[in-house]
Amino acid sequence: MSATSGPTWRRPAGEPSMLIKVIDRITDQALHETMWTMYRDAFEELNHLAVQRHLMFRPEFDAVMEDPRVDKYLALDDDGTICGVATYTNDLDAVPLIAPQYFERHWPDQYAARKIWYIGFVAVSPEAQGREAFAQLVEQMYMVASAQNGLVCLDICNHNDEVRRMSRVFRMMVSRLSDNMKFTRIDQQSYWLYEFPTAA
Repeated sequence: MSATSGPTWRRPAGEPSMLIKVIDRITDQALHETMWTMYRDAFEELNHLAVQRHLMFRPEFDAVMEDPRVDKYLALDDDGTICGVATYTNDLDAVPLIAPQYFERHWPDQYAARKIWYIGFVAVSPEAQGREAFAQLVEQMYMVASAQNGLVCLDICNHNDEVRRMSRVFRMMVSRLSDNMKFTRIDQQSYWLYEFPTAA
């Protein structure tokens, strides 16, 4: 696999075996295609369920995979099969459609010290969901920020929060790792529709 490697992590003995590998750029084409397929399968349905587009276009995805400012977290089985992928960065200029100035105003010290991380997405294959690939990816990202007393931000659409309870899922997973964690909604956007039905 042609890529710059970062730290790796394994779960303690007796727990499901999985390797979390951190890479800054995806240059292997076969790996790139596998990650695109997993990402597309995980988020394509949201285009029918949420107003804001949640699935990147292929060129956008390719740009993220090649951007060294964004770490790619890979969950791998012992045989090297990719079970999940996530993106994570503390360079907020690398995240499309967010305003770094918002974070700079509200958390100036953490912003200046680059201690604010953003989770771009977490995608897990259906076969791996029972093996906690999602939780292990989130746990690894949590460890990076918590070791530096940092902040972690992510966005969750209304459908994923109401139906899948994703904010509750994240809160429960992280609170399992730390007894000193605050989880706060920092913003919310709503979409409004004006209708003009034909008069009876």
